[in-house]
Amino acid sequence: NMCCFETLGNDLTVAFGAEAGQLELNVMEPVIIYKLFTSVRVLSRGLNILRERCVEGITANEERCREMVHHSIGIVTALLPHIGYKKCTTAAAKALEERRPVADIVVELGYLDADKVKEHLRPENMCGPTAKRRKLS
Repeated sequence: NMCCFETLGNDLTVAFGAEAGQLELNVMEPVIIYKLFTSVRVLSRGLNILRERCVEGITANEERCREMVHHSIGIVTALLPHIGYKKCTTAAAKALEERRPVADIVVELGYLDADKVKEHLRPENMCGPTAKRRKLS
């Protein structure tokens, strides 16, 4: 919070300095530049400390992450090109109501077979630079 508070104060100083300047002769330039560079330094150091003390060494519980993805209603969007909006909406609503995975509902309703659902809902195919691209016929 301290980094944010200092940066917000510096931002206000920069705004007032820019407002108080006349034409191209802005006598406030020194304070504007000083506060800008101070903010960059404070935020850089704050992020380094956050990385060193809070982020490094964290490991993900892959099983729990996978469970959360498969129980998320949001993954239904990956099925839009395959079963359409209306069926996706129906499946999502039923999954939410029954607190069950979307994949189970889609198979149960007969929209797709289990293998196709499993293929379309693989997280690796839905995100990041390795997202699976649909082949154009």
